[in-house]
Amino acid sequence: MTQVNIKKSILIRVRVAFLGVLVFALCVAAKVGHIQMVDGEKWEKLSDEMHFDYKKIKATRGNIYSDNGSLLATSLPYYKVALDPTLASKELFAAGIDTLSMKLAHYYKDRSAAEYKQLVKDARAKGKKYLVVNRKQINYQTKKEMMTWPIFRDGRYRGGVIFEKIDVRYRPFSNLSRRTIGYVNEDGQGAGLEFSFDEALGGQDGEALFQKIAGGSWMPVYDGKNVKAVDGLDIHTTLDINLQDVAETSLYRAMERHNADEGTVVVMEVKTGHIKAISNLSSDGMGGYTEKFNHAVGGSMEPGSTFKLVTMIALLEDTNLNLSDTINTGNGEYLFYNRKVRDHHEGGYGKINVKKSFEVSSNVAMARLTDKYFGTRPSKFLEHVDRLKLSKPLGLQVAGEAYPKIPRPTGKDWSGISLPWMAYGYGLEITPLHTLALYNAVANNGKMIKPVFVTAISKADKTKQDFETEVLVNKICSNKTLDQLKLLLEGVVDNGTANNLKNSHYRIAGKTGTAQILQNGKYEKRYITSFVGYFPAHAPKYSAIVLIKNPRGYYQYGSNVAGPVFKDIADNIYARDINLHTAMQKQEVLEAGVFPVIKSGKQEELVMLANALGVSNHSTTEEEWVKSSKSGSALMWKQNAMVKDQVPDVVGMTYRDAIYVLEKVGLHVVYEGKGRVTEQSLTPGTKISKGYKIYLRLG
Repeated sequence: MTQVNIKKSILIRVRVAFLGVLVFALCVAAKVGHIQMVDGEKWEKLSDEMHFDYKKIKATRGNIYSDNGSLLATSLPYYKVALDPTLASKELFAAGIDTLSMKLAHYYKDRSAAEYKQLVKDARAKGKKYLVVNRKQINYQTKKEMMTWPIFRDGRYRGGVIFEKIDVRYRPFSNLSRRTIGYVNEDGQGAGLEFSFDEALGGQDGEALFQKIAGGSWMPVYDGKNVKAVDGLDIHTTLDINLQDVAETSLYRAMERHNADEGTVVVMEVKTGHIKAISNLSSDGMGGYTEKFNHAVGGSMEPGSTFKLVTMIALLEDTNLNLSDTINTGNGEYLFYNRKVRDHHEGGYGKINVKKSFEVSSNVAMARLTDKYFGTRPSKFLEHVDRLKLSKPLGLQVAGEAYPKIPRPTGKDWSGISLPWMAYGYGLEITPLHTLALYNAVANNGKMIKPVFVTAISKADKTKQDFETEVLVNKICSNKTLDQLKLLLEGVVDNGTANNLKNSHYRIAGKTGTAQILQNGKYEKRYITSFVGYFPAHAPKYSAIVLIKNPRGYYQYGSNVAGPVFKDIADNIYARDINLHTAMQKQEVLEAGVFPVIKSGKQEELVMLANALGVSNHSTTEEEWVKSSKSGSALMWKQNAMVKDQVPDVVGMTYRDAIYVLEKVGLHVVYEGKGRVTEQSLTPGTKISKGYKIYLRLG
């Protein structure tokens, strides 16, 4: 170290020591009463005159990870380049200033080399100890390169270079799930996970002594009282990057296709409640879409026909209504207190059963049934709304959740039409995540769970806190009602408003929704279209909801606007998740000259058939109904017991045998295809009640 630098270092230490002595002296003097304590304003002035102050040192913010450990948000170090031009010796300065100026000019491209040289020389001549070389921030790689340049390579105390670190939030996947990841601004305001987990992510800021120097800038002075910053913790989300990309892309394309205003999509894992993808798009007014607001969390809106599931739960749980009972919807219009309820289908559906009314989404049917059974006791209907956790926020991990708006008979906004309107999703407001949580509960065998966004908080590889799946309702309804709800939701896709989503690879269950937009107390001819459901229907793994607001053009309904987005996402998931695929059955190979394949049926008839064909066969049971197995060149008959009040196993039977067995135990049969039964909707051995329907697939 040169003599000049040694002198400067000693001078700094003397100043710090003097400040400490001065503070001690003031405190002692005040205590013994020799002088009065200096008030805050005078002390600030004195501190400013002494050119010292303790300033906050920002902690490095924690990272946000996806479900597989991919970075969703991290803090990258950027630097502001400054210089104390007085520190370099005369020889060092003269030897390096020309080359340094050329390199600065080449990198920043805002001044010539001569201008940069003059800027530094003027500051040196004036004794200026802090010169901002350029306000453009540089990254770490550029900093490493600059540290090889003349003068800069001699460091902070010989060359005078100052690289002031500034952490900048960086998202490796750009705008992917931008609103859910969120932000925190300088005022402490924000949104999404960044804001909701700010305390954990933000860490603890430190404090260090700074000296004010010429030009109003501050330079750090290291002393023993400095408090080191504690870096923030990391959070681990449930988001699947690949699925997120699929969901956003599909939603964006649909928004463009229909020139819509807003849209949201959420995909949730049925058993865990983990949110695997969430996208919220709003029109930017220039033909594009961006994430401005989290509609899924903070968007309280009328759910429309997707709310009919709540109506069916109330009807099936509290009344003796059966799905086979009929209701007259007339010509599609019905008058309630001088207000008309209308069906979308022109001319109405006439007299239809309850199941069909749900599949075709008849507003008239839902309103009439609800008025009939709950008109004199609306509070009983609302008990179901409350029990299903639709009247209060879910308590999500993400801040900004909207509060549902549910009218009450005691409220001033309640009238004779409130309950009929509510039956098909009007006159109340809930968030999309409320709706999704309810449909996910049906897929999850009646257990309603809270949507999860974050699974853990950690420091490096050490977990600090885990977040387990939280159960909101252990059972949303009885098993009987639950089985009926599943049939209804599958029927919507098989035979109803969403039959355009039907496919031969896997089954989808769900409900379409189309709600007019309420603006200034009046319903406009603009719509919120939706589809919510789960898949595969018989072994659900994912549930999802899609909402698209104000689509323009010919298509205006949930089935042809939101539904295709749901199917596009489901198809992508099905294609890449091998666990969703049904294992291909090994083809039965007929041995020439031995016997044909006989799978299942009535023992007496199968024995007669085998004997007529000359096939050796033996029985291990006296049961009437049997299944066959091969034993060498013979057939063995094994029991296929038919137990009272339990669903029989009819896979392998001819349709004739299957319908006989199923109807004998009180089940109504619906089938598709030809040949033997390859699949049945109700699991063999489960308890049944008369009136249940079972769907068979033949092939």
